[in-house]
Amino acid sequence: MDIGENLKYLRNVHNKTQQDIAEILKISRQAYTHYESNKREPDIKTLVKLADYYMVSLDMLVGRIKIQGIEKAAV
Repeated sequence: MDIGENLKYLRNVHNKTQQDIAEILKISRQAYTHYESNKREPDIKTLVKLADYYMVSLDMLVGRIKIQGIEKAAV
């Protein structure tokens, strides 16, 4: 999986919309959509925010470690 697929997978597992995640990141929905479609890559600060939010490692987020099967963490 690539970053975009992982972002979409995690967003869906957490039952969030693209708008929800964009608001968390303080970016436009369109900018976030570009991350999921691999038209743009998030910078390291954004990747860290996403990894923290989803409670996964950066390795998982960027596809170095398989992310499938992760369930929503109890918050």
